[in-house]
Amino acid sequence: MSEKETKALGKEGVPSGPSADLSVAPNAATEVKTALTGFVSDIKEFQSEISIKLQQQEERLTMLDRKSQLNAARPHLAAETDLGAPHQKAFEAYVRSGDDDGLRGIELDAKGMSTAVAADGGYLVDPQTADTIKGVLNGTASLRAIANVVNVEGTSYDVLIDRGDLESGWATETGASAETGSPTIERIAIPLHELSALPKASQRLLDDAAFDIETWLAGRIADKFARAEAAAFINGDGVDKPKGILTHTTVENDSHDWGNLGYVATGAAGDFDASNPADAIIDLIYALGAEYRANAAFVMNSKTVGGVRKLKDADGRFLWTDSTVAGEPARLMGYPVVVAEDMPDVAADSLSIAFGDFAAGYTIAERPDTRILRDPFSAKPHVLFYATKRVGGDVSDFAAIKLLKFSAS
Repeated sequence: MSEKETKALGKEGVPSGPSADLSVAPNAATEVKTALTGFVSDIKEFQSEISIKLQQQEERLTMLDRKSQLNAARPHLAAETDLGAPHQKAFEAYVRSGDDDGLRGIELDAKGMSTAVAADGGYLVDPQTADTIKGVLNGTASLRAIANVVNVEGTSYDVLIDRGDLESGWATETGASAETGSPTIERIAIPLHELSALPKASQRLLDDAAFDIETWLAGRIADKFARAEAAAFINGDGVDKPKGILTHTTVENDSHDWGNLGYVATGAAGDFDASNPADAIIDLIYALGAEYRANAAFVMNSKTVGGVRKLKDADGRFLWTDSTVAGEPARLMGYPVVVAEDMPDVAADSLSIAFGDFAAGYTIAERPDTRILRDPFSAKPHVLFYATKRVGGDVSDFAAIKLLKFSAS
């Protein structure tokens, strides 16, 4: 290449002289523009495809949502009914007409409450009715609402209580360690007793298909069981029934020991001390150990509540606080109050108020089933329904419950 040609080329080898090919730059710009145009077109096409797919996906979700709503409103087909329905239908037939063929043919389920038993012992109620009875029992104003409730399969329930503390001592580096005391373990056996109810209905009423036999039966049984249980958990003597809290030996709280319940005296026979009526409530609260006070509650009947609501402290403030939340109990000095009508009225030497951690202090053991035996013969023209369940109860920790005695000392 001659010197003249070399000068004609610039530093980058691009013709820069008069003989340069001026068509090179415009062609490069055209190619870049064409490439950008194609790229933008591809982007727009990709965006269009994504928009279409999103729209299709949204349409599918809308259709699924509408389908699920229709399925929810549509009545279930026979093949889709829950497992409890066959037993419920068979149980209704047994209650109405005594036909137990359906119950005999049902496959047993050991986990459920729909297990059929021999006809001479009756049949377990269907799950819906059993749940209704259980719900009513749990909702009644009795110790069941705050006690420790356990389900058992045997005839009794044993509670092991560690009522002593593991002692300790200080040791030196070279001295011998002395043996420390061992805790004391108490075993409390809670036997299960048979609770029964015997409602009756006319056969004509049972033949009426419009009559809701299950709801009626559940209500009558639950009402009877609830009242009998509530009374036994307070005053039961332990003979063929649970043992109540007030049938145990009671002693002045300073003399309290295992096996009896401690009480605090109000200072006046059949009433609160007129000079300081609130002191008895305060003494009762702090007679209970600190480890129990966090979960403690008061138990008294409605008549006693009427008197306690009037109590005031030294500054004229009421000790009672009504609940501002639905379903929450009223409180006495910050502790919930359970109204149990089987607690005694205020009288001379009466133990009308109980305070304690009943989840630790009282245990209710029961079998999770209710049996029904149909008897169309004993009370003709009525049909009797003999309902039974097994339940027991007793104090499981004597330090967890304290009583208020309306006495001078």
